[in-house]
Amino acid sequence: MSNQQERPRIEDWIVGFADGEGCFSVSIFRNKTTKLGWQVFPEFVITQGKRSLPALEIYLNYFGCGKIFVNNRYDNHHEPLYRYCVRSLKDLRETIIPFFQEHQLRTAKQKDFELFAEIVESMFLNKHRSITGIRSIARKIERMNRKTRSQFLESSETTRRAPAIAG
Repeated sequence: MSNQQERPRIEDWIVGFADGEGCFSVSIFRNKTTKLGWQVFPEFVITQGKRSLPALEIYLNYFGCGKIFVNNRYDNHHEPLYRYCVRSLKDLRETIIPFFQEHQLRTAKQKDFELFAEIVESMFLNKHRSITGIRSIARKIERMNRKTRSQFLESSETTRRAPAIAG
C-alpha cells in the first residue's frame, strides 16, 4: 500500500467498525412527563470493553458529537463496558445520518440504518407527537434489528386511543 489511494481511509474504518459493532436503534417507552405518555428514543451506539476504548474515542473525535458512557460490569467479562452514544436528534440528523448515507454500510445493518434515518426524519417533522405517528414509527421499529413486536403497539392504552393503521 505505498500508493496513498490504496490506503484505507478513516471513513472506511468507521463504516467497517460500525458494521460489526454498531447499532442503530429506536425505542418507544412510557414517559408520564410527555403529552402522549410515550417517548420515542433514537440512538446510534457502539459498545466496547475498556481495552478498546480508543476506538470509541475515534468516533467521538471524528463526529464531534455524542458521549462515551461507562457501565461498570460485575459479570464474567472482568472489565467495564463503554458505549459511544449519539442521542441528540439534531446530531443524528445533521452528522451521523449524512455520514452513513455517503459511506454506506456493507452488511444487513444498512437496512436498519435506512429505517432509522426515516424515523429520525419523521421525528424532525414532529410526527412522533401523535399516537398515529408513533404507531407508524413502531411499525418501522419492528422491522429493525431483532424484529420483535413493539410494546407500544401491544399497549391496550394505544389501541383505545388511535385507529389502526394499515401495515
